[in-house]
Amino acid sequence: MDTSGIFLRVGATFFFTLMVILIKLLSEAVPVGQVVFFRSAVALVPLVLFLMWTKEFPAGLYSKRPMGHVTRCLMGCAAMFASFASLKYLPLAHASILGYLAPMLAVVMARFILGEEVSPTRWFAVVLSFLGMLVLVLPKATGTTLDQSYMIGLGLALIMAVFTAGAKIQIRSLALTENAGAIAFYFALTCALAGLATAGLGWVQPTAEQWLLLIGSGVAGGVAHIMMTLALQKTEVSKLAPFEYLSLIFAVIADYSLFNVVPGVAFIGATALILAAMWLVTFKDKPSKEGASTKTAKAG
Repeated sequence: MDTSGIFLRVGATFFFTLMVILIKLLSEAVPVGQVVFFRSAVALVPLVLFLMWTKEFPAGLYSKRPMGHVTRCLMGCAAMFASFASLKYLPLAHASILGYLAPMLAVVMARFILGEEVSPTRWFAVVLSFLGMLVLVLPKATGTTLDQSYMIGLGLALIMAVFTAGAKIQIRSLALTENAGAIAFYFALTCALAGLATAGLGWVQPTAEQWLLLIGSGVAGGVAHIMMTLALQKTEVSKLAPFEYLSLIFAVIADYSLFNVVPGVAFIGATALILAAMWLVTFKDKPSKEGASTKTAKAG
């Protein structure tokens, strides 16, 4: 059995988690816009090298739908800003589990924006993920002292999830006609420019350690994307899906070892509900015969 795709997917998850850890270490001292710029600008280097290696640069950057890229990039960029900002207020594991709401929100958006058929299993998964969010949040929101900092982080994480879901919908549409490398390249370029536009809003002079963290976050993000792309080329999406959950395990380990944060009962309950929702959609959701017939008819 060829396990290279699984190895690459695990590697992508590890490097993505490493990127998030480096950004959290920067969150107290470096403005979000400056972090977005370096993460995106540095990531362009390994991405362009990868496209050159696959002989897709620059020809692969040609686009038939430039406005589609604009929409995807703006939504993805907004998600990145909100995600990085939330890391100042949330433990890594909480930010990770809230990020899993994005696929569930994409289900809802796909139904109302793209008109896709949504099975009862998917709707049930959406409800489960929403309940998981409530289990995680209610103890903080109803305590004797409202945890204002946590609620700010929650709001930013939810904004991230909404814009990520929108970006996923747009990527699904773009992938029909556009090169995957082009989608990634234009996204990184847009985020770099958006981050650079905040240079007048109080950028700081990084220390030597902060320079390493900024550059490292970009390299880790770029490598994660390349490994993910290669994994999807080698192995079926359904076989790789379970390994997405490793990001949560990596985040819990990082929280405990680096930030001395121990998962509470609410987090464990929320994790169980949200991962159950992801498991239902990944392994138990089957397209209806009518939906399958419609797709076949369209393909014909």
